[in-house]
Amino acid sequence: MRDSLIERLARLAPWWVLAQVACWPWRAVAEALLSTGAVLGFVLLLATRFRGSTRVMGHEAWALTTVLFLGYWLPQAFSVPLALDPLHSATEALKDLRYLPFLWLVAMAMATARGRRVVGVGIGLLVGLWTADALMQALTGHSLGGPALADRLSGIFGAGNLKLGLVLASLSPFLLLPAARAGALPWAVAATAVGVVILLAGARAAWITYGLVLAYSAWQAWGLRRAALGLAAGGMLALGLAAAFSDFLGPRLERSLAVLQGDSAGLDFALSGRVAIWETTLRIIAEHPLTGVGTDNFRAAYRAYSEGDEFVEHGRQGAFHAHQIVLEVLAETGIVGLLLWLAALAIALRAWRFAAPEARRRADPAALALAVTVFPLNTHLAFYSTFWGGLTLLLAALYAGALLARDGLPDDSRPVS
Repeated sequence: MRDSLIERLARLAPWWVLAQVACWPWRAVAEALLSTGAVLGFVLLLATRFRGSTRVMGHEAWALTTVLFLGYWLPQAFSVPLALDPLHSATEALKDLRYLPFLWLVAMAMATARGRRVVGVGIGLLVGLWTADALMQALTGHSLGGPALADRLSGIFGAGNLKLGLVLASLSPFLLLPAARAGALPWAVAATAVGVVILLAGARAAWITYGLVLAYSAWQAWGLRRAALGLAAGGMLALGLAAAFSDFLGPRLERSLAVLQGDSAGLDFALSGRVAIWETTLRIIAEHPLTGVGTDNFRAAYRAYSEGDEFVEHGRQGAFHAHQIVLEVLAETGIVGLLLWLAALAIALRAWRFAAPEARRRADPAALALAVTVFPLNTHLAFYSTFWGGLTLLLAALYAGALLARDGLPDDSRPVS
């Protein structure tokens, strides 16, 4: 009776993970699914893994998932003693502990071929559905998330939550890599549709992220020469879209081209004032090099170290985060935090290096999604925030679970399918 209950609960894992991703546009629902999923993940581990069984997840997947979480969470914990507001940083660190059992649930979902199909195909379908909805918004002005803003698409996330382009860019490998394996035409159709939406969504960081996905997926499918020709054609299409949707894209392209002025003012304008944020962040890092100012204390520190930039003028509270992953980690968790992040990265790369070719193939979409999301030569949302931090950790657990899945176990220890 107990074993059958465990099997039924384990079968829920892929669907639970997929439902949590599907509910990202609705924060309260997604948070509820994350918290209850964390309870489910802990119960399953308590019933199996802590008794020495590998029925729902292998030891290696459990270990890698836990290590990747610790690479994210330990910097928070070590930042508490010297934080500007230790109580607030400690509260944030304790709150983020709920991610660990949820990540175990995600790795369980990827432990079997059935689970990987549910999650992988499901996320790919979500990308396709959100893309179709946004294209409808571009044509009619309306989507499931409501009307579009004057200068960008918002899609199902709504005008008050402008994350559509960034989310699609990060999740696009789950659609584009399977499409590339199906042939040139499916890849071209999928890449064009998603690319149009990301372009019109207006987040230039998403343009860079998606460009990396396009380059990798095309190179893997057709080699360097044909990929270069395809990307050149895509660039021409993007220029055509820029002309056709000048109201959406004109201001952003004009801002981006300001970098060609060759001076600091042009660079700051092109980066929407982020140069000023980064200069202030460097001053914060210089004053708090070891463990930073504490997670979620960046905004409080910003006013003290800024030099009257636009983010503190007219009573504004200052920048909310550093807008760049390395600077964020250094400012909020210091050198100690950065070293812990790098240690987790090294372990993730080592697991990839020693994995079998088949394991790499099944983990490829999650690995690419995680890599482009944390790509350092870009601007970013806050990684120590509920949404973007949760997205990044979920991708890490998808990667660990797929790479170290235990499909070939003996009958007495095979994961529940």
